[in-house]
Amino acid sequence: MREGLRVLDAVSSVLGLSWNTEDIPCGGQYYLEHGRDWPEGAGDRCAAADLILLGAVGWPSPTGSGPVTMKDGKMAGFSPVIGNRMRLNLFANVRPVKLYEGVSHRIHGAHKQVWEPGRVDMVMIRENTEGLYAPTGGKLSPGGVDEVAIDTRVITRRGSEQVIRHAFELCKRRNKGAPKDGKLRVTAIVKDNVLYGCRLFRDIFFKIGEEYPEIEKDTAIVDAFTQWLIGQPEYYDVCVTTNMFGDIVTDLASTLQGGMGMAVGANVGHEHGMFEPIHGSAPRHAGKDKVNPIAMILSVKEGLEWLGGRKNDPALTTAAAAIEEAVQQVLKAGDTLTYDLVGLEKAAPCSAVGKAIAEVAAGVARARLSAS
Repeated sequence: MREGLRVLDAVSSVLGLSWNTEDIPCGGQYYLEHGRDWPEGAGDRCAAADLILLGAVGWPSPTGSGPVTMKDGKMAGFSPVIGNRMRLNLFANVRPVKLYEGVSHRIHGAHKQVWEPGRVDMVMIRENTEGLYAPTGGKLSPGGVDEVAIDTRVITRRGSEQVIRHAFELCKRRNKGAPKDGKLRVTAIVKDNVLYGCRLFRDIFFKIGEEYPEIEKDTAIVDAFTQWLIGQPEYYDVCVTTNMFGDIVTDLASTLQGGMGMAVGANVGHEHGMFEPIHGSAPRHAGKDKVNPIAMILSVKEGLEWLGGRKNDPALTTAAAAIEEAVQQVLKAGDTLTYDLVGLEKAAPCSAVGKAIAEVAAGVARARLSAS
């Protein structure tokens, strides 16, 4: 977050943008200190914001069994993450999957360049407010012993319609097509050979798809999709799926773009937007100035692009474009990158990467401002 805000400040100062930035502490550490996972009134502050940037919230439990959880059993950090998604109806979790020049994929855990830049360029859209994350489950603990656990998947027509329509509209706005054949294509990822919820999702997908004759409609069964995603990522343009399936396949897709340090998540609805790197926290690296800030920096870019579109503000969209171009330049140069991209021997600190991108972004923004 520190480096994301550094880059935001760099482009804003050039383009004349000013921000009233409020910090809201939250998550596992906050819960251990205060008995709640964010301050009172924080939800209202988020609802009033033009743009929400979210950092990682998890922290290991002092008992040594998983992350910190609250008395109600929810993860400490539920309020700013899932709570905001529900409260603000951030129904679309939008995750770009793009392999930039100078970045190698992470299959086999190594840095290998198989796909040419441009051959991996898709967007995954995950339904964000229901599915298996709907708060409809629970457990039975007779005698204080957990005996039964129930998680109920909820798929509604309203929830499906709004996220599927978002996918088709995004495909039309991108107007790129799949790298393999240039076709505008939306793929619904389902398990419709077994699950009733997926059959409803599929049927709504094809019904809404009738409104977009220029876009090819495609479906994939989720288990088969995982192999196709890795084997031929160039086939995909925009993909849309239910909440849990989307959570899983987008983490898998991050291996195609260089790992979680490059992976961005945008949570958007009709009125609000919250932007975050999709990786969780990494407590073992805390305070070491080591981890990759690019996912957070690109989250800032996605947020500015979204807000620029909502407000029809060219300065915001210029700032977003300058940030992405700066990231591309720093990646291509390869001189100032973190360990996950270049290995420990060549690694630069997190702060050095943020400073490098901020300096280039300011220069790009200045050039774009002069050109306009």
